[in-house]
Amino acid sequence: MERVERIVIGAGVVGLAVARALALAGREVVILEAAEAFGTETSARNSEVIHAGLYYPRNSLKARLCVRGKGQLYAYLAERGIPHARCEKLIVATSAGGAAEIDGLRAVQARAAEAGVDLPLLSAAEAMALEPDGLDCVAALHSPTTGIVDSHGLMLSLLGDAEAHGAMLAVKAPVLGGRVTDDGLELAVGGAEPMRLRADGVINCAGHGAPTVSRALAGVPVDPIPPQYYAKGCYFALTGRAPFRRLVYPVPGQAGLGIHYTIDLGGQGRFGPDVTWTDGIDYTVDADRATVFADSIRRYWPGLPDNALHPSYAGVRPKIQAPGEAARDFLIQSPRETGVPGYSALYGIESPGLTSCLAIADMVGEWAA
Repeated sequence: MERVERIVIGAGVVGLAVARALALAGREVVILEAAEAFGTETSARNSEVIHAGLYYPRNSLKARLCVRGKGQLYAYLAERGIPHARCEKLIVATSAGGAAEIDGLRAVQARAAEAGVDLPLLSAAEAMALEPDGLDCVAALHSPTTGIVDSHGLMLSLLGDAEAHGAMLAVKAPVLGGRVTDDGLELAVGGAEPMRLRADGVINCAGHGAPTVSRALAGVPVDPIPPQYYAKGCYFALTGRAPFRRLVYPVPGQAGLGIHYTIDLGGQGRFGPDVTWTDGIDYTVDADRATVFADSIRRYWPGLPDNALHPSYAGVRPKIQAPGEAARDFLIQSPRETGVPGYSALYGIESPGLTSCLAIADMVGEWAA
């Protein structure tokens, strides 16, 4: 049985950021990834937005780590030359939504202020002057620090940093089980060459699989492990010229931020995600949902041409609250919370996990290094 100092389970953007932090701290790190490559699930199937930290309850991990992580991420991207853009964002209230959407904007504005983010409230004329090619709204919030990023380029850089300091990535290496021992944590690793590894510390960043991995480790208490739920979101790409220079979001809903407009770094416009609760991972996109998307989009862009949407991709959010329940914060457990010396676990790392990845890595590194 081979022994290593630290094992990171999961090579999404957060797992790679954690592995990088540990490697920079001088630890021997092995990253175990069940898929055939890094960052193929949640980290690759999202809007690639750098969030400003607008939506999250005061003093929550999401609020604190998003705002801190945003600054760290912009600095890292600039330093490494990773493609990104501060494209800004408008959150819009529409006439179809009535006074409730105005109230929703004020609630977002107040919550953002609690996190130290100033969001000016624009009149309809001010907002539509910023986006004169078809935006229709009755008021809007303007977020000047929202951006977009090449998530694959970011993950490639994080992995490169980690490997340059001795970390090793093993793909097609699922964690099938394991146990807590008096001499560290022992993991059973599957794949073409099954093995057993023993580590002084294990950090579970397995995303959707994080609760399953924790339950598969004998000796890890089950009470701190949350349930897992799946909220699927589909995206549709826009045929033709992108209508807006900034991102455009509706007033957020309970399980997501609404069907919003984003652009990629090549200037291609897309819309999404919607929210559909599922029983597992499902990345299919139903072309018939274009009608639902069009109805939602025309609330703030009445000029959407007919038949201009085509299926693009889907992602699945790793939720730890059931449908209809209030949104939950990130659940980031140190060994004290997991009940196992050397074992840390991260659950429910959905948006703004990409934006927060470096801040999350700093937080976990404080006890895991």
